[in-house]
Amino acid sequence: MSKRLAITVYTISIIFFGCFFILPIWEILRGGFFDYEHGFTLSYLKTVFQNPVYVEGLFNSFVMGIGSTVLGLFIAVPLAYVYNGYDFFGKRFFSSLVLLPIMLPPFVGANGVLQLLGTYGTLNMFLIKLGLMDPTMPFDWLGAYPMASIIAMNALSLYPVLYLNIVASLANIDPTLGEAAENLGCKGFQKFWRITFPLIRPGVFAGCTIVFIWAFTELGVPLMFNYNRITSVQIYNGLKEIGGNPFPYALVSVMFIFAATFYLLGKKLFERNNYAMLAKASHGQVCKKPNTWGNVGCCMLFSLVTLVALAPHAAVVLFSFASDWYQTILPTNWTFDNYLAALGDSLTIPSIQNSLIYASCATLVSAMLGVAIAFVIARTKLPGRQLLDTCAMMPLAVPGLIMAFGFVAISQEGRIFACLNPVKNPTLLLIISYAIRKIPLMVRSSVAGLQQVSQTYEEAAQNLGCSSFKAIRKITLPLIAANLMAGAILVFSQAMLEVSDSLILAQKKAFYPITKAIYELLNLLGNGTFLSCALGVWAMTFLAVTIIGASVLLGKSFGSIFKV
Repeated sequence: MSKRLAITVYTISIIFFGCFFILPIWEILRGGFFDYEHGFTLSYLKTVFQNPVYVEGLFNSFVMGIGSTVLGLFIAVPLAYVYNGYDFFGKRFFSSLVLLPIMLPPFVGANGVLQLLGTYGTLNMFLIKLGLMDPTMPFDWLGAYPMASIIAMNALSLYPVLYLNIVASLANIDPTLGEAAENLGCKGFQKFWRITFPLIRPGVFAGCTIVFIWAFTELGVPLMFNYNRITSVQIYNGLKEIGGNPFPYALVSVMFIFAATFYLLGKKLFERNNYAMLAKASHGQVCKKPNTWGNVGCCMLFSLVTLVALAPHAAVVLFSFASDWYQTILPTNWTFDNYLAALGDSLTIPSIQNSLIYASCATLVSAMLGVAIAFVIARTKLPGRQLLDTCAMMPLAVPGLIMAFGFVAISQEGRIFACLNPVKNPTLLLIISYAIRKIPLMVRSSVAGLQQVSQTYEEAAQNLGCSSFKAIRKITLPLIAANLMAGAILVFSQAMLEVSDSLILAQKKAFYPITKAIYELLNLLGNGTFLSCALGVWAMTFLAVTIIGASVLLGKSFGSIFKV
């Protein structure tokens, strides 16, 4: 890439991130910390911490984030350790199976949890059938343990992010270090804690950062469970007052500061004592061959985790085929009509069309800008390219809820982007918000491809008279086509089912994307829940197919897209 072209890409990218990443965050902080009469003030912030409702919401959000991360680690670490250390029967199949939950958004799976753990849900009906519960006084599991239910839902959906990062980190460890430790008498858990864990801390941190931030600001699951005592839902409910009330800004500012502080503190603690290894190990990792019972144990571990993680989504599938499911263990009547109705409803057809338009345009923007940024990062020595790399990856670490609120803030009357006000028409703002949030996926997949293709091909083409741009177009892009396709698939599929941006920015029925339609259908009386589940199954199927395709194209590089 020529220096002139690199500078052009750098300038355009910085302007884009400045307008649609830095500016939304600045508007949030300005609304929470500045008074138009007195300038900088902490009064709004003090009011937030003096309000017991807001304090409880922040505390619950923190508990939700930490709980989801810790539970995700308890699930992911044993899976990654077994996968890395043992060559058991069906290893490739089971390792693909445990990734399924990341393909199925918890927002949709929450529908199934409502049916499984509701007052008259499957669990209570099963206990009543066994005579273990009074049928006149069924227990309200979600009402009694709402936070535990949300944490479990988040952890079962997000643990694959931790699993992918830990597996990648374990694969990079020189096996001779473990062998040396065993020769010195350090074995079992002691070897893992004193040798293995310090070496994989950067990977653990990368996964924990993403999981905590996503769970800390999760909006869809608490909203589906009708749990209002949490900051994300309080912010969502406060959007109606964003024009004249500073407290929603203050609340979002506090959430952003907490998320940023956790990221920086974790980076300081986890990466303080990194350990360098030789560039190339003397030999590769040799997986142990377990005996028959060992094979059974490994398969059972992977199967059990997958079964529990997919149970809510299985309930959604059952619900989508039901015409009546009340006070019974399983549906009493089965039908395919819900799927036909979901594709013919006056709310769902426009929402599918809208999502296709939003996601397609966002993918085009992400692909054009993401690939250009990747070339600047991987193919140039331009000063400041690390800053560009950081800007490109930070949207992955900033919560979607905060970004969506920021987009609403910059489009208010009298602001610089008032022409994009979502109250009038959110199309352009939704496309921009999807694109800015998903660019990291495109950048990482493109960089992974460029790192695998030698730059000498481009240099040889240029020596034969080919221009820099033509060499990229004719030589490099075809060689990294699989990575570009994988990145585009990920961006498109993730944009199709984006939750926070869709719920907040799409405020008129005519512009609802699929996720907003699912939420609205759930609140309709009659067959609304059945249609919501049917639409959710269509969405899950689409997302599963696209991400499986992306993982096949990216191979072992798939886990690297979740690193910030």
